[in-house]
Amino acid sequence: MKIEQIDKERMFEIYNNWPEIANKSFHKKYEQVNYEEIKHIVFSGMGGSGTIGDIFQAILSKTDIHVSVVKGYLLPNTVNEKALVVTTSVSGNTVETLTVLEQAFQKKTKILALSSGGKMEEYCNERGINFRKVEKFHSPRCSLTSFLYSMLNILKPIIPISTEVIEESIKELEKIKRKISTNNLTKENSALVLAEWINNIPLIYFPNGLQSAAIRFKNSLQENAKNHAIIEDVVESSHNGIVAWEQESSIQPILLEGKEDYVKTKERWRILEDYFKMKKIEHKIIESSEGSILTKLIGLIYMLDYCTIYKAILSNIDPSPITPIEFVKKRL
Repeated sequence: MKIEQIDKERMFEIYNNWPEIANKSFHKKYEQVNYEEIKHIVFSGMGGSGTIGDIFQAILSKTDIHVSVVKGYLLPNTVNEKALVVTTSVSGNTVETLTVLEQAFQKKTKILALSSGGKMEEYCNERGINFRKVEKFHSPRCSLTSFLYSMLNILKPIIPISTEVIEESIKELEKIKRKISTNNLTKENSALVLAEWINNIPLIYFPNGLQSAAIRFKNSLQENAKNHAIIEDVVESSHNGIVAWEQESSIQPILLEGKEDYVKTKERWRILEDYFKMKKIEHKIIESSEGSILTKLIGLIYMLDYCTIYKAILSNIDPSPITPIEFVKKRL
């Protein structure tokens, strides 16, 4: 593979370093936040920053903390001074997130803002808003582990996620790296094998707990491989989406399954797989790692993100440029 010739900005090198970036970010000496009696956290961010909110929503789903994710301009009306609003913009210049930050400031809520600088840092410094500067690597989407593990570090006093669980997820990243990085371009590389299989539009099925991995896979296919993608909840799809398979299609189903999915979800997977086999529809099953929901999600995201880089290279596409997004930004 001509990785270095096609990936001109060497995105792959950042992904090769994801476990190290995660480890350093989690152990960095940030000033942690320690607000009392936080029962509602709102995570605001777009794109890669939005993925972080999706991940926190999943890992806090079985705790007493209610999580909202805002991908847009407006805070929920239920947000008040007892909530914590976490605004994340890797660049610091995301228009939607800056708008949410201003609304949170006007509502006098508790705020934590994170960026690599930009307008967000300036806004927070001028108003005395709680701000943390986090290192950007290559691009917002490549900076996921830097921002995610920095946030797990900074929010540690108020979120019930143990150090052991976070350390477990980092070790899983290290294990996965040995299998999928550019140092192992063999048939044993599951990310490369999946990239070689995708030759049309993937339809990514997911259970509720793995939604953030599915969204991230779709986003990364679109940004890195410039490839259309669709996502569907496996349970909801059983009531509508599955009917579309009555017609022959070039759409490619990919099933993201969790090691410890809910028993009824496992039943649904088996039924869907049986249907695909009966209809002779070629499909792929991607199973998560064992462990906590954080370990499952970050492991899946690592492998699937790498798949999108390989898909770009195989298609002779530089994964870094995002020209249509720049077109939109210039018009805002």
